[in-house]
Amino acid sequence: MATTINRVDPAENEFLASLESKTRKANPFLRAMANRPEALKNFIPFYAALVGPGSVDRRTKVMVYLVASYANLCAFCIDANLPGGRKAGLTEDELRAIESGKDEAFNPADRAAIRYARELTLTAHAPAAREEMFQHFTHEQIVEITLAVAMANFTNRFNNGLEILPEA
Repeated sequence: MATTINRVDPAENEFLASLESKTRKANPFLRAMANRPEALKNFIPFYAALVGPGSVDRRTKVMVYLVASYANLCAFCIDANLPGGRKAGLTEDELRAIESGKDEAFNPADRAAIRYARELTLTAHAPAAREEMFQHFTHEQIVEITLAVAMANFTNRFNNGLEILPEA
């Protein structure tokens, strides 16, 4: 029988309690990370800096986050990001296309970002896909998209490594 990682009780961690009070639901990702309280405290602003507002629209950031999460088969991140993807404007057809790896129906800029996110996730090296990105995005935007993909890979590996799954 596999041992599961301890999920910190919010009653034992004031910062975790304040985070969960904002969403009004338990978050197994945060509860696991709270085993390292300083990591959790620093993760929240770092995450916000990478995937929050910037020069790239929210739709693109969620799209590449989902591309990486599907490539890594991270059930928790997929489940956590689908509602945000819908809210950011990704259609059900687009979400299915991301899941299936079929990006033909997307516009050229989206296709470039999807290919870059997928290749970077699967190989950690994406020179051809990165070159294609320069046709559609500024240097700042490419860095921002790369940071969103890197964050997705971080959270995917954290969740997959600790077997953190969506709660039913």
